[in-house]
Amino acid sequence: MLTLEDYQWLFRKAPSMATSIAEDGVYLDVSDEFLSRLGYERAEMVGHKPEEFVTEESARRIAEELRPALRRTGKLRAKPISFITKTGDVVDCLTNAIVDYTPDGKFMRTITMHTEATDQARANLKYRTLYRSMPAMLHTVDGDGLIATVTDHWLQKMGYTRQEVLGRPITDFFSAADQRLYAGDRLKKLIREGDFNNLERQMVTRSGEKLDLIMSALSHRDANGNVDRMLVASKDVTERKRAERRLRQTLAENARLREELEHERDYLREEVNVALNFGRIVGTSPALQRMLKRVEAVANTPASVLVLGESGVGKELVARAIHTRSPRADKPLVKVNCASIPKELFESEFFGHVKGAFTGAHRDRVGRFQLADGGSLFLDEVGEIPLELQGKLLRVLQESEFERVGDDVTRSVDVRVIAATNKNLEKLIVEGKFREDLFYRLSVFPVDVPPLRERGNDIVQLAQHFLEQTCRDFGREVMTLTRAQVENLRRYKWPGNVRELKNVIERAVILSEGSVLRLDKSMPDMQPSVDQASAGEQPDAGEPLAGEILTDADFRELQKKNLLAALKQSNWRVSGSGGAAELLGVKPTTLADRIRSFGIKKPARS
Repeated sequence: MLTLEDYQWLFRKAPSMATSIAEDGVYLDVSDEFLSRLGYERAEMVGHKPEEFVTEESARRIAEELRPALRRTGKLRAKPISFITKTGDVVDCLTNAIVDYTPDGKFMRTITMHTEATDQARANLKYRTLYRSMPAMLHTVDGDGLIATVTDHWLQKMGYTRQEVLGRPITDFFSAADQRLYAGDRLKKLIREGDFNNLERQMVTRSGEKLDLIMSALSHRDANGNVDRMLVASKDVTERKRAERRLRQTLAENARLREELEHERDYLREEVNVALNFGRIVGTSPALQRMLKRVEAVANTPASVLVLGESGVGKELVARAIHTRSPRADKPLVKVNCASIPKELFESEFFGHVKGAFTGAHRDRVGRFQLADGGSLFLDEVGEIPLELQGKLLRVLQESEFERVGDDVTRSVDVRVIAATNKNLEKLIVEGKFREDLFYRLSVFPVDVPPLRERGNDIVQLAQHFLEQTCRDFGREVMTLTRAQVENLRRYKWPGNVRELKNVIERAVILSEGSVLRLDKSMPDMQPSVDQASAGEQPDAGEPLAGEILTDADFRELQKKNLLAALKQSNWRVSGSGGAAELLGVKPTTLADRIRSFGIKKPARS
């Protein structure tokens, strides 16, 4: 049976350049062949580290690359080391090493075998040196995906030292997402498949920065056709990816803004249509003046307003007046017709939705509350909101917060709410059809809009206003109202209020020929005036009779009263937002000329 001395004798006499290295990195023993080739005595090497007998470059490689790799993998294969003989000659060797452990896993020694390099080996060493110094991000892995070598540029980009990476799995440096992608044996499968091109991967630097990389690889196969190493080249496209992400974000933001602008365009068109159709609040009746005083009182406050009145009285126009006289006048006034929204689209209409939130949600949509942010939201026909949906509206009114349908992001808004209804909400509360808490939230300041039948001479002013406007819109010669027509307009009860009056005037203009307004054709059910009935005359038939047409003096007096009413309503401000010129629909210079022609003077302050 061989003794320890026998094994030592065999180790020293073996015809090979062999060494045995302790755990602290010093030589335990060296073979006679190794001593003979380097020219040292055993006592000169045992107890010393290999770095003392190699070139400066090899010493650095041992410390930075080979020893860390040996600790991680337990072996080295064909690693170039250049020794220096006692006489100063350089001996280039290829080194193989293996770590020897006890049965219970404790370190015993490292056995190394050195083979003097051939010309081919020296060429390989030169190649390795060139490889490391290449200004490219390259790394080589073995068949198991362990890092065999990397370029200096790779280390620079990743922020590691060579000894920190050699022998480690390349996946240690992947992002968490790519680590999951190559978990299990999927990395080895990729290596077995061989070469690949332009794979997108993410790696994480020592500082935690993610690098977006495009990787391509060339593989080397052993005699059995198995991939034993793979050279991987990486191109850093982080900045390009960031630019692409910024571009996508910008495009998405542009799309969102474009959608918002489209919605605002639609609302502005609606506002323009309303402005063209209704113009302004016209009239000087006491009932209208009382209402306008309440509008002026609440306009500058942030209080919610509930506009009450019959259908057709112009509740939307009152809401617009409140908005234009408020500090929010330069922000949008967004209208929502609550009666026209289907139950299933209520939340989407009010709060918006994200793409895919429900069937048909093909893109993100901005809701009315977000569109009205900073401005006012006009909830028309608020009494038509289904009871089960009123709580959702109440929440955003109380907390000024909402979430889009399908989104978990809470958004804040600053919206002044103006609601309108022709229903008795208090009666609906008793019937259990309207929430009491929502009613009190909406009706902080109620404004009653008087019906047209209670506005006296306002009917005539409105009729003349609609007549002039309609003639202009239709390209017709401007017509005037006869006294008989004025009397008939006053006598009628106007159940449809201002909307009905406007429709009547428009129909009359359409049905009239020449310069005579045929109001009788527009309102066949209207009763003729007393004078006409007693004389047996047909209203508006043929040419108007003498005395039926307003004289120029009468008409100028009517104009003067209307101008004074506009000046009082605008607090004698001629130009600007809410000024008399804007109310009358004329230029400020034109209005100034009319004021001079009528001899109107601003009253002195008391």
